[in-house]
Parts: sequence; structure tokens; C-alpha cells
Amino acid sequence: MAPSAPLLVDVHTHMYPPSYIKLLSTRTSVPYIHIPDQGDPRLIILPSDDDPNKPPAQRGRPVDVSYSSFDAKLSFMQKHGITHSIVSLANPWLDFLDPSSAAETAAQINVDFDKACAEQNARTDSQLKLYALASLPLSAPMDQIVSSIKSLSNLKYTKGVIMAHLASVLDSTIRPWTLSGLLWHQRRHQSFYILIMAYQQARSALQPPTMAIGVFDRHPDLTFLLAHSGGTLPFLAGRIESCVAHEREFTVNGGERPGPVRSLWEVLKTNIYLDAVVYGEPGMKAALQAAGGADGDGSGWERLMFGTDHPFFPPLQTEGGEEKWLSVESNLSAIEGVCKNDEKRKKMILGENAVRVFRLDR
Repeated sequence: MAPSAPLLVDVHTHMYPPSYIKLLSTRTSVPYIHIPDQGDPRLIILPSDDDPNKPPAQRGRPVDVSYSSFDAKLSFMQKHGITHSIVSLANPWLDFLDPSSAAETAAQINVDFDKACAEQNARTDSQLKLYALASLPLSAPMDQIVSSIKSLSNLKYTKGVIMAHLASVLDSTIRPWTLSGLLWHQRRHQSFYILIMAYQQARSALQPPTMAIGVFDRHPDLTFLLAHSGGTLPFLAGRIESCVAHEREFTVNGGERPGPVRSLWEVLKTNIYLDAVVYGEPGMKAALQAAGGADGDGSGWERLMFGTDHPFFPPLQTEGGEEKWLSVESNLSAIEGVCKNDEKRKKMILGENAVRVFRLDR
């Protein structure tokens, strides 16, 4: 890639490293990978995918090399002009692991990611940069989760953690403030850590309970990057605020519990970043509006980041062979549309914001 290539940072891109593929391939219950005699392996994630009326080679989804090969990831980046990618594990993540083995497995996968990033970033024949998000062993005992978080400071190219399910965050023993205190201690001394909610229902449902219990008031540095522009959150934020304002249990309304000090609108402008993987202008405009951009105070332009969700939604096979991915081009087109002719704002969303927030090398 030429030195003058424009900055394009993909903050939402997935991989299954070889150790993870091996793990799933040894399993026979959901989630698992079936290795057929011919064709690509099949990933069976959900119980509904594991239909006994279908032969194993037809269950689930095919997972070709684009899911597990770093060379394939780099080829995808090259094809679309992506200069930096922050890779993370995808569904089914690590929540299914037995508590006795979860910490060791998470450590191996996180090291695999960071090692691959280090090898790529040390190359002199390529300017493409790789970074990673770690996975936490959330089914493990709490002391092992804490140790896992502390160990992340040893991974130079690991820039955050990905969390998939709402239950993982709001479980009675794994509260977001428990994690945030450790993660933000790491941030002050080492790297910048962000929690990413991967499921839409988690993204949309996370804010009401965290607002209601004042998590962001107690931990003003706690930061989320919400996938797919926060799901329905930009549309429901006003309703959530209304529910909070009318909660009878809060002292301001005569109850016995203190309510949140900061509004959700303020939190959206200070503690939440959104990726731009929404494939169209209306959703992106809603995200910008909620974050303070568009017709707001303008800060929302600093809180939106480009992503692809690769390797999901690949192009359908055509006679002309492999082409650029529609899922990527539609996101780029939406960014172009909302930014209109404002090149400064477009550059912020395409890469400047991610470089600043994640502290990436250019």
C-alpha cells in the first residue's frame, strides 16, 4: 500500500483464530464445528442450527478461510483500502466454556490474536496494521476473570475487550462496575480498554439498568463502543429517559433509592461510541443525532467509527469472480451521504476517531 493511502480503520471485524477452530472442532454439542469430507467446515452455533433431520454437512453455516486466516483478512483489507483492523472473536465467543477450562482457553486465544498482530505490524513489506480485542472467560470463577483482565496489560496490540451477552455484564457476580474498575486501572497505566456489546438485544437493553443503578455516575470513565450504532438505542433513548424520570423508587420521586445523576443523553455524548455498521443513511443519522452530531452540538462526529463486520455477509458468487463486498460499500456510501461534502467529518468517521480513541499507530 502506498504511503499516501487514506486512513481507513475497521473497528468491527471478526476472526476465529486456529486455537478456537480447533476447540470447536473437538466438540459434538452446540456450539461446534463439523469437518466434512468435502467442502468448508460447518459452524453450528444455535440449537436451531443443529437439525437432526439434516446431515451435519448441511447444518449451520460454512466457515471458509476468511474466518480463520490472517492472510485472508489482510487480503480483504487490501481489496477495500482498509489500513487498520481491530479484530475480535465472533459468535459464539467464550460464554459456553466449562468454568474449569475457560481462563486457560481465553488466555490462549488472546495470545494468538496479539501474536498475529505483532507479527504483521513488524513487517517491513506491508503497511497494513492489525490490533485485537480480547475475550474474557466470563464463565470462570471471579478470581480467574480478574487475573485474565490483569494479564491483558502484557498484550501490546490488544486494545479492548469484547463482551457478547447482556447476562455476562449484569450477572449478580459480574457487574459492569467490577470489570470497569480493573479495565480503567489498566487504561491509566497501560492501554485503552473498551467494552463492546455484540448482540443487538444486549446493546439496546444495556443502558436502562446501567443508567438506573448509576453505573456511569460511579465510573465516569467507563466506556462502551456499541456495535451496529447501538441497535435500537438511538430510537429508544428518549423513552428510556422518560422511564428513569418517572421511576417511583428514586428519591427525587419520593422513593428510597438515589437515581442517576447524569442523563442518558449526556452519557451518549461522553461514555458511548458507536460503530457505523448500519448499511444506510437513516440509521447513521439517528446514531449521529443521539451522540450529539447532525443537528446537535457537533460532538457526535467524534463518536462514530467505520466497521465492516467481516467476514459475515460476503458477496454472492458472480460470473465475474470475487468483487468488493456490498456490506462494505453500503457502509462507505452511507458515511459519504451523511457527511455530504464535509471531508473533515468523513475522515473522522473513517479513521481519525479510531486512531485517537484506541491509540493506534498510523
